[in-house]
Amino acid sequence: MDWGSFGHVMVGRAKRPLSVFVMILSWCRAMYALFTLDQKQDNFLRGHVKAFEYFGGVPRVLLYDNLRSAVLSRVGDAIRFHPRLLEFSGHYHFEPRPVAVARGNEKGRVERAIRFLRDRFFAARSFRDVDDLNAQFRRWREEWAHARPCPGNVDITVAEALDKEREVLMPLPENRYCCDSIHTVKSGKTPYVRYDLNDYSIPFELVRKPLTLIGSEKEIRILDEGKEAARHPRSFDRGETVEDERHISALVEAKRSARQSRGMTRLFRAVPGAKALLERVVERGQSLGTATRQLERMLDEYGERELAVAIERVNEKALSAPSAVAQLLEQERRRCRMTPPVKVPITNDPRVRDLHVTPHRLEQYDELAKNDNDNDNDE
Repeated sequence: MDWGSFGHVMVGRAKRPLSVFVMILSWCRAMYALFTLDQKQDNFLRGHVKAFEYFGGVPRVLLYDNLRSAVLSRVGDAIRFHPRLLEFSGHYHFEPRPVAVARGNEKGRVERAIRFLRDRFFAARSFRDVDDLNAQFRRWREEWAHARPCPGNVDITVAEALDKEREVLMPLPENRYCCDSIHTVKSGKTPYVRYDLNDYSIPFELVRKPLTLIGSEKEIRILDEGKEAARHPRSFDRGETVEDERHISALVEAKRSARQSRGMTRLFRAVPGAKALLERVVERGQSLGTATRQLERMLDEYGERELAVAIERVNEKALSAPSAVAQLLEQERRRCRMTPPVKVPITNDPRVRDLHVTPHRLEQYDELAKNDNDNDNDE
């Protein structure tokens, strides 16, 4: 088996390398190929699994070039295999065997197969995405590549030779090997974790907590202490934010509750009688948040003493509408001939917020008035 590079494709805003995993059975020359958007270890092992399932069995020996997914280091005959490949080979009971260095004749079959795939299948071919490209390859393989005469035995086709070779392959194990990639991730201040150029939402309670991310071909799973906390479709775009609406709704509700709680604490501290009024609001099915915001606004506009008196009178009548409190405050304002409260909006525009005004001395206004009086006397 080996990897082949087929240029790049655009997935949204991301430029992804297009690669193909190819496995060839040496006798019948049957081919399995899987086009992917990278050459990472999970796709390397996933290509094996799908090839074994297509062939209907496992070869006893697999030949590898000295690629990093298989061989981490090599000094002469001393070879250090990738630990996950050793685990994988133990699951399927085959022997991984790297070809000798600079021995192109030992891997000629797979290299010719990649060239054959490039010239006869891929050249000038159009496709929507990688899934469409793989579907087109499967049709081409069955209708053309495996329908051709078997190299070395032109009396039968590659498909017929594959049927014979399946009889001597080792059987597949009962359980399929899990090829998903596993990573430890941690969010920043926001409830999102980043993986492969994109952000995925998580419950806000898990912010800044170490989590386990499991990435497969089609989806992303995020675990908290072994329990699934989030599941998303996987994106191969760049800079995309993939969200679960439940996570966003829970965050908005938590912020709203926190703001409401802070408002109620401030209100109860300034006007203790407001608690009894809000209890009646809840009992009668009215909006607690709206009532709290209305009373907070009255506290800012009229002050603690005036609001406390108005709420006490409302409590005596067992009323629950904040509008009754507002009406009493307005009546008291008119009785005392007070000016209506005017809210002064303060903009966040830095040109206004950071503007410094130099105050004038008040004595200058006295001098202006004095000069006017002198002019009147002269006339």
